[in-house]
Amino acid sequence: MDWTTPLKAQQTDFIQRLKSADLLSCDTKGQHSELTVISGSRLEQLDDFCWEMAEKYKRNSPVREVFINNMKGKLGEEVVKSRLADFVTEVDYEKRIGGDGKVDFTLTSDSSVGIQVKACNSNFNKIQWSISQEEIEKNAVIVCILIPEEVKHHQEKYRLILAGFLPTNMIKTVHGKAFVGIDELLYAGGLRSYLESLTSSEADEYMRLGDECLEKEDYQGAFGYYNGAFGYYTQVLQLNPNHANSYNGRAYCHYKLGDKKKAIDDITEAIKINPNFANAYYGRGVVNSELGNKEIAIEDFQKAANIYKEEGKETDYQKAIDKIRNMSK
Repeated sequence: MDWTTPLKAQQTDFIQRLKSADLLSCDTKGQHSELTVISGSRLEQLDDFCWEMAEKYKRNSPVREVFINNMKGKLGEEVVKSRLADFVTEVDYEKRIGGDGKVDFTLTSDSSVGIQVKACNSNFNKIQWSISQEEIEKNAVIVCILIPEEVKHHQEKYRLILAGFLPTNMIKTVHGKAFVGIDELLYAGGLRSYLESLTSSEADEYMRLGDECLEKEDYQGAFGYYNGAFGYYTQVLQLNPNHANSYNGRAYCHYKLGDKKKAIDDITEAIKINPNFANAYYGRGVVNSELGNKEIAIEDFQKAANIYKEEGKETDYQKAIDKIRNMSK
Protein backbone atom coordinates (compact mmCIF):
# COMPACT_ATOMS: atom_id res chain seq x y z
CA MET A 1 0.00 0.00 0.00
CA ASP A 2 1.31 3.45 -0.93
CA TRP A 3 2.14 5.61 2.12
CA THR A 4 -0.28 8.33 0.95
CA THR A 5 -3.34 6.02 0.92
CA PRO A 6 -4.26 6.32 4.63
CA LEU A 7 -3.66 10.08 4.58
CA LYS A 8 -6.00 10.45 1.60
CA ALA A 9 -8.67 8.44 3.45
CA GLN A 10 -8.24 10.60 6.56
CA GLN A 11 -8.51 13.72 4.39
CA THR A 12 -11.88 12.52 3.07
CA ASP A 13 -13.10 12.05 6.65
CA PHE A 14 -11.72 15.47 7.63
CA ILE A 15 -13.61 17.17 4.77
CA GLN A 16 -16.87 15.52 5.89
CA ARG A 17 -16.35 16.78 9.45
CA LEU A 18 -15.40 20.22 8.14
CA LYS A 19 -18.86 20.48 6.55
CA SER A 20 -20.45 20.17 10.00
CA ALA A 21 -17.74 22.21 11.77
CA ASP A 22 -16.85 19.15 13.87
CA LEU A 23 -13.09 19.61 14.00
CA LEU A 24 -10.35 18.28 16.26
CA SER A 25 -9.03 21.03 18.51
CA CYS A 26 -5.95 21.05 20.74
CA ASP A 27 -4.42 24.15 22.36
CA THR A 28 -1.14 22.44 23.28
CA LYS A 29 1.75 23.83 21.26
CA GLY A 30 3.50 21.20 19.17
CA GLN A 31 0.46 18.89 19.04
CA HIS A 32 -1.70 18.28 15.98
CA SER A 33 -4.94 20.23 15.75
CA GLU A 34 -7.25 20.80 12.80
CA LEU A 35 -8.42 24.07 14.34
CA THR A 36 -6.22 26.87 15.68
CA VAL A 37 -7.79 29.99 17.23
CA ILE A 38 -5.79 33.22 17.29
CA SER A 39 -7.14 36.13 19.32
CA GLY A 40 -6.27 38.63 22.06
CA SER A 41 -2.72 39.99 22.42
CA ARG A 42 -1.34 37.44 19.98
CA LEU A 43 -3.64 38.75 17.25
CA GLU A 44 -2.96 42.38 18.22
CA GLN A 45 0.77 41.83 17.65
CA LEU A 46 0.06 40.37 14.21
CA ASP A 47 -2.27 43.26 13.44
CA ASP A 48 0.36 45.86 14.39
CA PHE A 49 3.08 44.11 12.38
CA CYS A 50 0.93 43.85 9.25
CA TRP A 51 -0.12 47.50 9.43
CA GLU A 52 3.50 48.52 9.81
CA MET A 53 4.30 46.51 6.68
CA ALA A 54 1.33 48.05 4.86
CA GLU A 55 2.47 51.58 5.66
CA LYS A 56 6.06 50.78 4.74
CA TYR A 57 5.27 49.30 1.33
CA LYS A 58 2.11 51.17 0.35
CA ARG A 59 3.89 52.57 -2.73
CA ASN A 60 3.86 49.11 -4.26
CA SER A 61 0.16 48.29 -3.63
CA PRO A 62 -2.83 49.85 -1.84
CA VAL A 63 -2.43 49.85 1.96
CA ARG A 64 -5.45 47.61 2.58
CA GLU A 65 -4.23 45.04 0.04
CA VAL A 66 -0.73 44.93 1.55
CA PHE A 67 -2.22 44.55 5.03
CA ILE A 68 -4.53 41.69 4.02
CA ASN A 69 -1.82 39.80 2.15
CA ASN A 70 0.59 40.10 5.05
CA MET A 71 -2.07 39.10 7.58
CA LYS A 72 -3.05 36.00 5.59
CA GLY A 73 0.57 34.94 5.37
CA LYS A 74 1.38 35.51 9.04
CA LEU A 75 -1.82 33.80 10.24
CA GLY A 76 -0.89 30.75 8.19
CA GLU A 77 2.66 30.73 9.54
CA GLU A 78 1.40 31.02 13.12
CA VAL A 79 -0.75 27.92 12.61
CA VAL A 80 2.18 25.86 11.34
CA LYS A 81 4.48 27.12 14.10
CA SER A 82 1.82 26.29 16.72
CA ARG A 83 1.47 22.74 15.42
CA LEU A 84 5.17 21.97 14.79
CA ALA A 85 6.70 24.17 17.52
CA ASP A 86 10.48 23.74 17.89
CA PHE A 87 10.56 21.15 15.11
CA VAL A 88 10.73 24.12 12.70
CA THR A 89 12.48 27.49 12.73
CA GLU A 90 10.87 30.68 14.08
CA VAL A 91 8.32 32.80 12.23
CA ASP A 92 10.22 35.48 10.28
CA TYR A 93 9.20 38.98 11.36
CA GLU A 94 11.96 40.89 9.59
CA LYS A 95 10.40 43.98 8.02
CA ARG A 96 11.63 43.84 4.43
CA ILE A 97 10.28 44.05 0.94
CA GLY A 98 10.56 41.02 -1.31
CA GLY A 99 9.16 38.49 1.16
CA ASP A 100 10.81 35.39 2.54
CA GLY A 101 12.42 34.04 -0.62
CA LYS A 102 9.56 31.53 -1.02
CA VAL A 103 10.58 29.51 2.06
CA ASP A 104 8.61 30.17 5.27
CA PHE A 105 10.27 27.59 7.55
CA THR A 106 13.00 25.01 7.54
CA LEU A 107 13.45 22.11 9.93
CA THR A 108 15.58 23.05 12.93
CA SER A 109 17.52 19.81 12.44
CA ASP A 110 17.99 20.20 8.67
CA SER A 111 17.99 23.61 6.99
CA SER A 112 17.75 22.03 3.53
CA VAL A 113 14.13 20.96 4.17
CA GLY A 114 11.96 23.96 3.27
CA ILE A 115 8.29 24.46 4.14
CA GLN A 116 6.05 26.96 2.34
CA VAL A 117 2.73 27.96 3.90
CA LYS A 118 -0.21 28.95 1.69
CA ALA A 119 -3.14 30.64 3.45
CA CYS A 120 -6.40 31.53 1.67
CA ASN A 121 -9.61 33.18 2.76
CA SER A 122 -12.54 31.31 1.16
CA ASN A 123 -15.29 28.75 1.52
CA PHE A 124 -13.76 25.27 1.83
CA ASN A 125 -15.64 23.76 -1.13
CA LYS A 126 -14.48 26.53 -3.48
CA ILE A 127 -10.95 27.16 -2.27
CA GLN A 128 -7.89 26.57 -4.39
CA TRP A 129 -4.37 27.33 -3.27
CA SER A 130 -2.04 28.77 -5.92
CA ILE A 131 1.52 27.43 -5.90
CA SER A 132 4.38 28.67 -8.08
CA GLN A 133 7.15 26.66 -9.70
CA GLU A 134 9.69 28.53 -7.56
CA GLU A 135 7.89 27.49 -4.37
CA ILE A 136 7.92 23.88 -5.53
CA GLU A 137 11.62 23.99 -6.35
CA LYS A 138 12.67 25.57 -3.05
CA ASN A 139 10.56 23.51 -0.64
CA ALA A 140 10.00 19.91 0.38
CA VAL A 141 6.38 20.47 1.32
CA ILE A 142 3.50 22.93 0.90
CA VAL A 143 1.14 23.38 3.88
CA CYS A 144 -2.31 24.81 3.16
CA ILE A 145 -4.34 26.89 5.62
CA LEU A 146 -8.02 27.80 5.27
CA ILE A 147 -9.19 31.12 6.77
CA PRO A 148 -13.03 31.05 6.94
CA GLU A 149 -13.38 34.63 8.30
CA GLU A 150 -12.88 37.79 6.30
CA VAL A 151 -9.36 39.11 6.86
CA LYS A 152 -9.54 42.71 8.07
CA HIS A 153 -8.13 45.19 10.55
CA HIS A 154 -9.26 44.73 14.19
CA GLN A 155 -10.84 41.32 13.65
CA GLU A 156 -11.59 39.90 17.13
CA LYS A 157 -10.39 36.38 16.39
CA TYR A 158 -9.61 33.95 13.60
CA ARG A 159 -10.56 30.27 13.51
CA LEU A 160 -7.86 28.89 11.28
CA ILE A 161 -8.04 25.44 9.72
CA LEU A 162 -4.99 23.32 8.93
CA ALA A 163 -6.39 22.06 5.64
CA GLY A 164 -3.63 19.62 4.62
CA PHE A 165 -0.24 19.34 2.96
CA LEU A 166 1.45 18.10 -0.20
CA PRO A 167 5.03 17.02 -0.83
CA THR A 168 6.30 19.23 -3.65
CA ASN A 169 7.26 16.23 -5.79
CA MET A 170 3.52 15.39 -6.01
CA ILE A 171 2.60 18.81 -7.43
CA LYS A 172 2.40 19.31 -11.19
CA THR A 173 2.45 22.80 -12.69
CA VAL A 174 1.01 24.18 -15.91
CA HIS A 175 2.78 27.27 -17.25
CA GLY A 176 4.68 27.60 -13.98
CA LYS A 177 1.60 27.45 -11.68
CA ALA A 178 -0.39 24.81 -9.85
CA PHE A 179 -3.83 25.09 -8.23
CA VAL A 180 -4.87 22.52 -5.64
CA GLY A 181 -8.19 22.01 -3.89
CA ILE A 182 -8.73 20.68 -0.40
CA ASP A 183 -9.64 17.21 -1.67
CA GLU A 184 -6.22 16.93 -3.35
CA LEU A 185 -4.31 17.47 -0.09
CA LEU A 186 -3.00 14.85 2.33
CA TYR A 187 -4.35 14.87 5.87
CA ALA A 188 -2.32 17.28 8.01
CA GLY A 189 -1.99 14.79 10.87
CA GLY A 190 0.71 13.09 8.81
CA LEU A 191 2.74 16.26 8.26
CA ARG A 192 5.24 15.86 11.09
CA SER A 193 5.86 12.19 10.33
CA TYR A 194 6.49 13.01 6.69
CA LEU A 195 8.95 15.76 7.62
CA GLU A 196 10.68 13.43 10.08
CA SER A 197 11.17 10.94 7.24
CA LEU A 198 13.24 13.59 5.43
CA THR A 199 15.78 13.98 8.24
CA SER A 200 18.93 11.93 8.18
CA SER A 201 19.35 10.80 11.82
CA GLU A 202 18.82 7.11 10.99
CA ALA A 203 21.22 7.29 8.04
CA ASP A 204 23.78 9.14 10.19
CA GLU A 205 23.76 6.22 12.61
CA TYR A 206 24.32 3.75 9.77
CA MET A 207 27.23 5.87 8.55
CA ARG A 208 28.77 6.09 12.02
CA LEU A 209 28.58 2.34 12.46
CA GLY A 210 30.00 1.80 8.98
CA ASP A 211 32.97 4.06 9.78
CA GLU A 212 33.55 2.19 13.06
CA CYS A 213 33.60 -1.14 11.20
CA LEU A 214 36.13 0.22 8.72
CA GLU A 215 38.43 1.31 11.53
CA LYS A 216 38.27 -2.25 12.89
CA GLU A 217 38.83 -3.62 9.37
CA ASP A 218 35.43 -5.30 9.53
CA TYR A 219 34.76 -4.75 5.83
CA GLN A 220 31.69 -6.95 5.66
CA GLY A 221 30.04 -5.07 8.53
CA ALA A 222 30.98 -1.71 6.98
CA PHE A 223 29.50 -2.78 3.63
CA GLY A 224 26.22 -3.70 5.34
CA TYR A 225 25.90 -0.40 7.22
CA TYR A 226 26.80 1.76 4.21
CA ASN A 227 24.23 -0.14 2.16
CA GLY A 228 21.66 0.57 4.90
CA ALA A 229 22.43 4.29 4.76
CA PHE A 230 22.33 4.18 0.94
CA GLY A 231 18.84 2.64 1.04
CA TYR A 232 17.63 5.23 3.52
CA TYR A 233 18.85 8.16 1.42
CA THR A 234 17.31 6.65 -1.71
CA GLN A 235 13.93 6.35 0.04
CA VAL A 236 14.10 9.99 1.12
CA LEU A 237 14.89 11.08 -2.44
CA GLN A 238 11.88 9.16 -3.71
CA LEU A 239 9.75 11.22 -1.32
CA ASN A 240 11.59 14.49 -1.97
CA PRO A 241 13.86 14.69 -5.05
CA ASN A 242 14.97 18.19 -3.93
CA HIS A 243 16.67 17.05 -0.70
CA ALA A 244 20.30 18.12 -1.16
CA ASN A 245 21.56 16.52 2.07
CA SER A 246 20.33 13.10 0.94
CA TYR A 247 22.16 13.37 -2.37
CA ASN A 248 25.30 14.36 -0.48
CA GLY A 249 24.84 11.53 2.04
CA ARG A 250 24.24 8.98 -0.67
CA ALA A 251 27.37 10.23 -2.44
CA TYR A 252 29.36 9.40 0.70
CA CYS A 253 27.92 5.87 0.58
CA HIS A 254 28.94 5.53 -3.08
CA TYR A 255 32.41 6.73 -2.16
CA LYS A 256 32.78 4.29 0.75
CA LEU A 257 31.41 1.47 -1.40
CA GLY A 258 34.05 2.21 -4.04
CA ASP A 259 32.04 3.95 -6.78
CA LYS A 260 33.64 7.41 -7.04
CA LYS A 261 31.96 8.32 -10.34
CA LYS A 262 28.47 7.85 -8.87
CA ALA A 263 29.63 9.75 -5.79
CA ILE A 264 30.48 12.75 -7.98
CA ASP A 265 27.13 12.44 -9.81
CA ASP A 266 25.18 12.59 -6.53
CA ILE A 267 27.27 15.45 -5.10
CA THR A 268 26.71 17.40 -8.30
CA GLU A 269 22.93 16.92 -7.89
CA ALA A 270 23.20 18.21 -4.31
CA ILE A 271 25.02 21.32 -5.53
CA LYS A 272 22.41 21.95 -8.25
CA ILE A 273 19.75 22.02 -5.53
CA ASN A 274 21.86 24.05 -3.08
CA PRO A 275 24.60 26.07 -4.83
CA ASN A 276 25.94 27.20 -1.43
CA PHE A 277 26.48 23.68 -0.07
CA ALA A 278 30.08 24.03 1.15
CA ASN A 279 30.41 20.45 2.42
CA ALA A 280 29.32 19.13 -0.97
CA TYR A 281 31.97 21.18 -2.80
CA TYR A 282 34.58 19.98 -0.32
CA GLY A 283 33.52 16.35 -0.72
CA ARG A 284 33.55 16.59 -4.51
CA GLY A 285 37.02 18.11 -4.27
CA VAL A 286 38.21 15.11 -2.26
CA VAL A 287 36.82 12.63 -4.78
CA ASN A 288 38.16 14.56 -7.76
CA SER A 289 41.61 14.77 -6.17
CA GLU A 290 41.63 10.99 -5.70
CA LEU A 291 40.60 10.54 -9.33
CA GLY A 292 43.51 12.73 -10.43
CA ASN A 293 41.32 15.66 -11.51
CA LYS A 294 43.61 18.19 -9.82
CA GLU A 295 42.38 21.44 -11.39
CA ILE A 296 38.70 20.58 -10.85
CA ALA A 297 39.46 19.56 -7.26
CA ILE A 298 41.18 22.89 -6.55
CA GLU A 299 38.14 24.75 -7.94
CA ASP A 300 35.83 22.78 -5.64
CA PHE A 301 38.04 23.35 -2.59
CA GLN A 302 38.15 27.09 -3.38
CA LYS A 303 34.34 27.28 -3.66
CA ALA A 304 34.04 25.44 -0.34
CA ALA A 305 36.58 27.78 1.28
CA ASN A 306 34.72 30.89 0.06
CA ILE A 307 31.40 29.67 1.48
CA TYR A 308 32.97 28.52 4.76
CA LYS A 309 34.54 31.97 5.15
CA GLU A 310 31.21 33.72 4.54
CA GLU A 311 29.56 31.44 7.12
CA GLY A 312 32.31 32.17 9.67
CA LYS A 313 33.48 28.56 9.82
CA GLU A 314 37.17 29.25 10.23
CA THR A 315 38.21 25.64 10.95
CA ASP A 316 36.49 24.33 7.82
CA TYR A 317 37.82 27.28 5.82
CA GLN A 318 41.37 26.48 6.89
CA LYS A 319 40.85 22.81 6.06
CA ALA A 320 39.83 23.70 2.48
CA ILE A 321 42.73 26.16 2.09
CA ASP A 322 45.20 23.50 3.28
CA LYS A 323 43.85 21.12 0.62
CA ILE A 324 44.47 23.77 -2.07
CA ARG A 325 48.00 24.44 -0.84
CA ASN A 326 48.87 20.74 -0.77
CA MET A 327 47.58 20.24 -4.29
CA SER A 328 49.37 23.32 -5.62
CA LYS A 329 52.81 22.10 -4.58
